[in-house]
Order: sequence, then structure tokens, then C-alpha cells
Amino acid sequence: MTAASTPLHASLAAATSDTAPGNATAHGKGMVHGDGTSLGQRTAPSPDDVRIDPQRLWQSLMTLAAIGATDKGGVRRLALTDLDRQARDLVIGWARQAGCEVRIDAIGNIFALRPGRDRARKPVATGSHIDTQPSGGKFDGNFGVLAGLEVLRTLNDRGIETEAGLEVCVWTNEEGSRFVPVMMGSGVFAGAFTLDHALAARDREGISVREALQAIGYAGQDQPHPGFSAYFEAHIEQGPVLEDRQRVIGAVTGALGQRWYDVTVQGQEAHAGPTPMALRRDALQPALALMAQVQAIAMDEQPHARGTVGYVDVFPNSRNVIPGRVTFTVDFRHEDDAGLLRMDARLREAVQAVQAQGRVQVRIEQVVYFPPVHFDAALVEAVRAGARHIGHEPLDIVSGAGHDAVHVAAVAPTAMIFVPCKDGISHNEIEDARPEHLAAGAQVLCRAMLACAGRVA
Repeated sequence: MTAASTPLHASLAAATSDTAPGNATAHGKGMVHGDGTSLGQRTAPSPDDVRIDPQRLWQSLMTLAAIGATDKGGVRRLALTDLDRQARDLVIGWARQAGCEVRIDAIGNIFALRPGRDRARKPVATGSHIDTQPSGGKFDGNFGVLAGLEVLRTLNDRGIETEAGLEVCVWTNEEGSRFVPVMMGSGVFAGAFTLDHALAARDREGISVREALQAIGYAGQDQPHPGFSAYFEAHIEQGPVLEDRQRVIGAVTGALGQRWYDVTVQGQEAHAGPTPMALRRDALQPALALMAQVQAIAMDEQPHARGTVGYVDVFPNSRNVIPGRVTFTVDFRHEDDAGLLRMDARLREAVQAVQAQGRVQVRIEQVVYFPPVHFDAALVEAVRAGARHIGHEPLDIVSGAGHDAVHVAAVAPTAMIFVPCKDGISHNEIEDARPEHLAAGAQVLCRAMLACAGRVA
């Protein structure tokens, strides 16, 4: 069966059409609603009537942001700390007030299900994370979770039932600030790595994920999840493209693949005065040449390639000593694997050229690989349609960052919705977003989820 012929894609095509009946079903002599009333007895809400509450969404974001709030207006709420527990308790309380069935799996992922009429159907899901960077902001991850909750609250307000259930997910340890690997909860869910591997990870104090989950009361049950028929993730862009292009909604078509490296250049430290320039084994100068190559390689693979040297350690780091060892990191990103492989090959060629000069040794080790992800075409189109419906022309955009959606895309049709953040700044206490942009993103999410889940009444 092709993707275009699956029940999800067929219902999505019908539901996103302006002429799709959607709200009523033929039974015998006439058309009736899902609750048995006829069209003459009541009028079901049309898609145009289903509007989220922007003020409620904003207030929920600000209430959650108070847990771990910093003096600079950001949030410090590391994964599986007591502050994380408080935030989890708050979100679960809201979800239960919204009539959700809540379950927690063995890695601490939270699933809040608003049941649909057909329990045999896999739910349409959304979500993100509520853990933050050590100096994080109010919106990274949190917006995706609370936008999903706002969708459920809105449907409750309007008395709208769906065929498939709607589920809001809170994924454990997306940031990776306290425990690695990053995107831990969604990675376990999607089978990117095992539950035992994740539970055994330890923070800098030696506390394991297993111990931290037990300490905050979120060590759930290792029970299979039925999976999703579709998954959407709303998120601030964390970059400057939408703001630069003056667009409010980004229809995310995929995520850049990533290859990370640790590079060590080994020379020999020596006194800066007595050692002539021609006789030095200075590790820093060839390291700088390699770092310049990282920039050049990425520039040759535009528009979607990225190349970053984010960490440098120089030994012995003394004013009058020639550096004997330099360690640095390389972060390559590209929209397709062929591009990543070209970047990898050029970096290794540059390393060989440095070694061929005979003054230093260079070791290069790849430490991370995430393949490029291409999101589901029908779900991306649902995001575009939702944006246009509320008067915003969407911008097709590729995510340069990793998100839980990247893992989920391996096991379910997936798409993302981006909204701008001020100056493109994220992972920072001054991270900011406009309330009307967040509301627009949640509105697009609502329409897309309804299109996939099938409205009954």
C-alpha cells in the first residue's frame, strides 16, 4: 500500500478539503451527527469555528515558566530534577482536568490521551519536552506541549468528538543537558537505543537516569505503546529564518542530518623563546587551518549545510609555551546523506594533508550521526493548508536542530510547525516569542490534528 492510499492520507485529503462533509454521517433516511442528532436538531461547529484561546495558551506558558524561573527571565529546569517533577505534575494535572487518560512509560515519557470514538484507531499525537537547558528559555519545547494541551481544551470547549484519539506527549530529557543521549525519551520510544542503555546513563554526580526517575516518582511501566497514526510537533524555530523572511508559520519539511567529530592535533610543547619557528611542532597552527576548512566546506554546500567548531581546548594554554596539543569539535549538518558524506570526505582529506607535513599527528573520531529526516508529505501539506486558512503564507523550512520529531518520524508519519522567536535566539534566558505567533502555531496545529483524527461532532 502506498503512502497516498493509506486510510490516514485518504481521510486527511478529505478533511482538509473545504467541501468535505466531515461533521455528519449518512444513516438510512438522512444525515445524523455522531451523537445521533440530526442536522435539523443541531449544527455542529464548522472548521472555521474551532478557535484556540490565545490568552489561555499564553497564561499556561507563563505558569509553567515560573517553575525554575531565573532572574534574567529564563528557565533552568534540568531533566529529572525536582523542578522537572513539579512541571510534570502541573502538566499532568491540567491534562486530567481536560479529561485525559494519563500513562507514564519506563523512561518517564508522559502520554495524555483524549479518547476518540474508535478506540481501535491509533491516536493522532503531538508534543515536545519541558526540560530546559541550564540557562534556557520559556518556549523551547514547552510551547509544543502546551499548544497540544490547548488543542484538547479547545475541543472540549466546543464539544467536539474525534474518531481517533488525540494524545499529548511529554518526552523525557530532550535537551541532554544532564544526561546523554539527547532526545532520550523519544529515542527509546522509537527504538533508536534501548531502554536499558538510557536508564544506565549517569549525570556528572554519578546519578543514573533510573535512580533519578525513581527519585521524582516518574519511573513508569515498560508497556508497549500502540503508536501513532500521525505526529505533529509545534516549536519555536530557534533560528532567524522566519523572522528574516517575515513569515509566521514554517512548514517543516525535514531535519538536517548531523555528523559530529572530536579532533585532536598532537604536536610538542616547547619554550616560545628559544625554539625557532621552522623547528616547532606547534599543534595550534595546523588545528586553526583545519578549523578554517570546516567553515569552507560548509560554505561550499549551501544553502542548507552547516559547519561549526564549538569547543576548543589548547594544552598547556600558557602564554610562553608552544601548544603541544589541541582538541576541538566539529559539527557538520546537511539536508541529505550524500552532502554529509562529501563534507566528511573533505574534512578527512584536510586531516591527511596536515599529517603529510610530518610535524603533527591528527586523530579524528566521529562521535554522533543522525541521518537526515524527511517528514511526511501529506502532514506537511496539512500544516501549509492550516497556515493559509488563518491568513498566513507558510514558508517551507528545514530544521537545523534535532527535535523529538526526528526520532518519532522513524515510526510514524510526522511533521513540524515552526513559529518565529525573537532575533532567532534560543537556548538562552532571553529567548522570546510573540503571543500572537504562538497562538497562530497552535491554531495550525489544531486544524492539522483534526484533519487527521476525523471530527465526529
